[in-house]
Amino acid sequence: MAEGTFGNPQVVEEEVDILIIGGGMAACGAAYEIGRWTEAAKAKGHNIKVKLVDKAALDRSGAVAQGLSAINTYCGENDPADYVRYVRNDLMGIIREDLVYDVGRHVDDSVHHFEEWGLPVWKQPGDEGKPLTAGGKPVRSGKWQIMINGESYKWIVAEAAKKALGMENIQERIFIVRLVNDKNDPNRVAGAAGFSVRENKLFIYKFKACLLVCGGAVNVFRPRSVGEGTGRAWYPVWNAGSTYSMAAEAGAELTMMENRFVPARFKDGYGPVGAWFLLFKAKVMNGAGEDYNALRGSIIKDEKRFGKYGMGIPGTCLRNHIMLQEMRDGRGPIMMDTPTALANLAKNMTPKEVQHLLAEAWEDFLDMTIGQCGIWAGENIEPDKKPSEIMPTEPYLLGSHSGCAGIWVSGPTDVGAPKEWSWGYRSMTTVKGLFTAGDGVGASGHKFSSGSHAEGRIAAKAMVKFVMDNKDWKPEMGRTVQELVEEIYRPVKTYLEHKDYTTAIDINPHYITPKMLQFRLQKIMDEYCAGVATYYQTNAKLLEICEAKLEMLKEDSLKMRAKDLHELLRAWENYHRILTAEAHMKHIQFREETRYPGFYYRADFNFIDDENWKCFVNSKYDRNTHKWEIKKVPYVQLVK
Repeated sequence: MAEGTFGNPQVVEEEVDILIIGGGMAACGAAYEIGRWTEAAKAKGHNIKVKLVDKAALDRSGAVAQGLSAINTYCGENDPADYVRYVRNDLMGIIREDLVYDVGRHVDDSVHHFEEWGLPVWKQPGDEGKPLTAGGKPVRSGKWQIMINGESYKWIVAEAAKKALGMENIQERIFIVRLVNDKNDPNRVAGAAGFSVRENKLFIYKFKACLLVCGGAVNVFRPRSVGEGTGRAWYPVWNAGSTYSMAAEAGAELTMMENRFVPARFKDGYGPVGAWFLLFKAKVMNGAGEDYNALRGSIIKDEKRFGKYGMGIPGTCLRNHIMLQEMRDGRGPIMMDTPTALANLAKNMTPKEVQHLLAEAWEDFLDMTIGQCGIWAGENIEPDKKPSEIMPTEPYLLGSHSGCAGIWVSGPTDVGAPKEWSWGYRSMTTVKGLFTAGDGVGASGHKFSSGSHAEGRIAAKAMVKFVMDNKDWKPEMGRTVQELVEEIYRPVKTYLEHKDYTTAIDINPHYITPKMLQFRLQKIMDEYCAGVATYYQTNAKLLEICEAKLEMLKEDSLKMRAKDLHELLRAWENYHRILTAEAHMKHIQFREETRYPGFYYRADFNFIDDENWKCFVNSKYDRNTHKWEIKKVPYVQLVK
């Protein structure tokens, strides 16, 4: 086959039984687990071929790329039913309890594997060196969180995945951008297409089943960090909404896409605050040095506005709301009182123990947000001497952290859920053969890294069963190779055709650079769909304008250029982000209440309305007409 050139890529076609798209925790969980089930299938005469394709490199792919200082979901001595109650409370009463319970009862097994593979888990005094499986008691920073030395967390998990699946079955640096439905059954996936970000090659895969696990969506909204801070974010910047957009275009039903996560983080560096709150027992104060939670935290007990949700332990969004109200009332900035927290902990410590404590304060960031250490050093901040400012970030769309946006999937059959919540294969979307896990699963947040890995393992088992049940089915793609080449390389063709029209490569009336198009998307979402510019507020009229501007942006996106493979990657990330942004906007527009105060506000419906809106909001996108169908789906409580 002739070697490809820029604009005329070499086309590589391959047929497998199962394709895993992505390289994060869910993908690694699936890669690790799938081997045992394919071996069992082989014993029955089924030779199942599996391939994993990742746009990055498995060792540092996904949300855990830089590492973590804690595993946020480990049940241990806790009941999985309590885990459901915790997740339900934090996500304002609407979750798929069957999915959350299923994660709760399986997640610990993944954590035990992590430790067995070499991940250092902190242990209580006297239990050092004692594995969790032997009764070793972990150091908990909260009821569900355990502390780890996790700079190499993803590296360790990826190594196990690579050994289990075999490097010959893993292809890195290939960005899958399109799912292709079956020619004979439009509600079934038959293939996927993408391109190498290193070579002039376009890859087309045919398969019986696919696990779509490309993470959540970052940089849909204008970030707080601009100028020299551009590119800095809390969630991984390479998460482009590919999971949601590709699934939607294949016809999969989405759920709770109105949900977003707006984490409160150390300002400018995006350093996480969890360990400081839970492990170091730090408190926050306003600009006057007041403990504003003690003084005015009761504002969330307004039953008319927040219902019962502010009466008990407040969810993350309500804690955000208190902070935002404090700033709106002119009492900012919000400061993390690190000096007092460390001083209180050091009262009964030896000088050596104090030094160890300070090392842990720095390591909390060195494990996972190194840029925050740069901020501290650059601003002469020593955490034992000077407090640090914290601030809510721009919104992120995700399904595995403190958010529940995602895809409607089939759940377990043994927990008493409604029959319509399970259509035979666990983790399968409403499109036949298309599975997801991690950030892809909607209405099931708070699984974090360990739960995403466990969900990948659950999906792997289900996919093998699906393939065995469909062993004689042959995929036939509904689009030709030439159509896919033309669509995927359109930004390249646009560039090559018009690049000589001007002498300045970035200024051209015939194309727009991916960077400029992304700025436009972020500005639209920020100002009209409840971003930082409006203190996360929107209303029907603003959303109407947002809708119109997104329509024009979609038209203009067809004129994006790609002067090299890197820009082609950026162009396709933009296509995915735009559709994800549209789904998010449509859902907020449809849900006429403020379900997540502190994450976003519908200023024209600025209250929680359980009577009319304690339900799932689901949507379906028609790729041919570009229209959305949006509906309510009843919420059912399974755990009392």
